[in-house]
Amino acid sequence: MEADGDNRDIAYLRSVLPSTTEDAFFDYLCTVDASEVTVSSVPEGSVVFSRVPLLQVKGPLLVVQLLETTLLCLVNYASLVATNAARFRLLAGPEMKLMEIGLRRAQGPDGGLSASKYSYIGGFDYTSNVLAGKLYGIPVRGTIAHSFIMSFTSLAEVQPRVLPPLAGGEPVDLAALAESWLQRVCELLHSPPEKANRGELAAFVSYAITFPHNFQGLLDTYCVMRSGLPNFCAVALALHQLGYRAIGVRLDSGDLVQQSKEIRRVLRACGTTFQVPWFGSIPIAVSNDISEQSLESFIREGSEIDVIGVGTNLVTCPLQPSLGCVYKLVEVNGSPCLKLTEEEEKMTIPGIKAVYRLYDDAGHPFMDLMALEDEPAPNAGQELAVHVLGRRGEATKVRPTAVEPLHRTYFRDGQVCEVLPSLPEVRSHAQASLSQLSPAHRRLREPQPYPVAVTEKLHLLLAELRQARQ
Repeated sequence: MEADGDNRDIAYLRSVLPSTTEDAFFDYLCTVDASEVTVSSVPEGSVVFSRVPLLQVKGPLLVVQLLETTLLCLVNYASLVATNAARFRLLAGPEMKLMEIGLRRAQGPDGGLSASKYSYIGGFDYTSNVLAGKLYGIPVRGTIAHSFIMSFTSLAEVQPRVLPPLAGGEPVDLAALAESWLQRVCELLHSPPEKANRGELAAFVSYAITFPHNFQGLLDTYCVMRSGLPNFCAVALALHQLGYRAIGVRLDSGDLVQQSKEIRRVLRACGTTFQVPWFGSIPIAVSNDISEQSLESFIREGSEIDVIGVGTNLVTCPLQPSLGCVYKLVEVNGSPCLKLTEEEEKMTIPGIKAVYRLYDDAGHPFMDLMALEDEPAPNAGQELAVHVLGRRGEATKVRPTAVEPLHRTYFRDGQVCEVLPSLPEVRSHAQASLSQLSPAHRRLREPQPYPVAVTEKLHLLLAELRQARQ
């Protein structure tokens, strides 16, 4: 079957390439041998900086050229979304729960699935994408929908109406119990009970009967303070009376900070008045076009938010919609290559390279160093003369406390040669890599530029090739 597929692929290529294309080319494609290819890269989830090679591919020129588009497609969007997710995590801090909810806004089904995976690596806790949960083991979370709430008009529509207590016993009419609690909650809040929408109450009761261990309320279908919150509290207190515990509320519109404070005040008042200690700490989740600026305002204004759902501004990366990773030839037949341009940042660094991360006394990386592959590896405590890219003049002297080789070989002789980490392991590595950065390099507003340097030998090679091509 594979041979038939290969033949169809070759036939298609013959139909679109010029008729003068030699038969030997198509014969070669049928016999490409991956055993001649070696791929090394930084471990997945590592923090990397501009000009540092993410990966190096060695092999026959034609074969490695065929890999270019595939590798860039795999690397660019993945790195972009993981980086965007990491920015949200850094802003939110370690305690805030982050949920990726971007499937409806993603660039197609494939983009949505990729976004779920790489958002998780970047530091998000959950996804609403059930397929991503199935395929990758990402924890799945979701909430009740506005349309579900709007589909109810009265408590008469609730079927079934009864729920057995958690400890056992005769089933209880939860709809009637919730309605009795609504009177008490509205009295506490000095809110007229008739202002609470009975269709919304019916939706909450129906949901609670179906998912008594996972009841949560979406509060803003109608009026949060006069309807959504009193109805939620009534159903949550009715569940508590039967031994169950509600798991949260969600807001999807309005002033999220101010509403979160008002909701927390009401939850605490109910907990105190009705002697339900855990009620005041019910998690509050928010959504509604959450951006980095939204998170900054939540923190600045002291919100009571516990869970944040981010969709559009996560998966579409509006601050930088694409990542410009490139794939360049640096050596052919043993001779280093240089792409010379008037823009220095676009100039390639010639030769097959080893890359090292240098650490200071505090355990923070302070520089990445590129060396030619045949150079001795630098040692901890050794004074090194390096040339920082983008700086002119004499070499800089540095003395690292620790040195970490960044590249590992993952593919050799046609086989994966190192055990690939699981997705949770990649996520943990990403978070550890971020936490190692110094605060000056990690901050999102005006970070201190992270220096990338080359050894003296590589600097001389770069200067020699540049001179030869001018």
